[in-house]
Amino acid sequence: MQEQTMNQTIVHHHAATNSETPAFLKKKKRWNEVFIQGFLFFCGFVSILTTVGIVFELGKESLLFFSNPEVNIFEFLTNTRWQPSIGEFGILPLATSTLLTTLLAMLVALPVGLSAAIFLSEYASGKIRSILKPILEILAGVPTVVYGYFALTFMTPVLRTVFGTENVEIYNTLSAGLVMGIMILPLVSSMSEDALTAVPRSLREAAYGLGSTRLETAVQIVVPAALSGIIAAFIIAISRAIGETMIVAIAAGSGSNFTFNPFKAAETMTGYIARISGGDVGYDTPDYNSIFAIGLVLFLVTLALNIFSRKLSAHYREVYD
Repeated sequence: MQEQTMNQTIVHHHAATNSETPAFLKKKKRWNEVFIQGFLFFCGFVSILTTVGIVFELGKESLLFFSNPEVNIFEFLTNTRWQPSIGEFGILPLATSTLLTTLLAMLVALPVGLSAAIFLSEYASGKIRSILKPILEILAGVPTVVYGYFALTFMTPVLRTVFGTENVEIYNTLSAGLVMGIMILPLVSSMSEDALTAVPRSLREAAYGLGSTRLETAVQIVVPAALSGIIAAFIIAISRAIGETMIVAIAAGSGSNFTFNPFKAAETMTGYIARISGGDVGYDTPDYNSIFAIGLVLFLVTLALNIFSRKLSAHYREVYD
């Protein structure tokens, strides 16, 4: 009797397995989801293809530059003079001025931007946040050429008044760096504020329950918990500053100068590219081909910063349930 019952159970199981699935249980193809998925795949493919194309073009044109008998890659990386007209191809003057303006911009954008993010996240009420955050983000929409002329016509006269006209040149890296920091400020504050807001409320309440003040909670609890997002914001801001063109092209000067004095004029890598790309130099000359080599250096620096940012963010990332 028990064996017969078991056989009947097996027969019913096979019958249920072999029977067709009811129509209402079958997976329906949603064409809107298929279209969105295909569109997203296409966008990702175009992004990757564009990056590969940029690297290919930069590498191809840079190879033409380095294959020139006048160019030595070791001198390109170590020489302190950049004068292509007489065969001097040392990138250090352009690189140091780029790093100097970036450093000055970060001295403005990072502390002020992080402070603004802490205020918006931990102190500001909803009404104040709804007013201040759009005002900050308006700065991100101002064209960079406007910032360039603001640095030249406003910031430079202020610096010459404060430090003396004999010390501060009309074109200088200090005014360019300070205004660049103002331009990057919304990027730092917005991304940092998003990272701070994402920290669970329970951590704040636990700190308040232990007697911590609002400032202690923000600095000792919330900021360390959001450190990975803040680091990512800082690295993106640094990459943005390194690649900025119009501010440094207008306010920093148009002649290479190996100097660490922010009161002096000095041309950055992006400023040089903008000047040479204007059409004053003939095609397929060392001067013209050099902009691709400099562009490749900028690309490699930005790539290194992004890789470093990912590793650093992963190291400090906090995961909450």
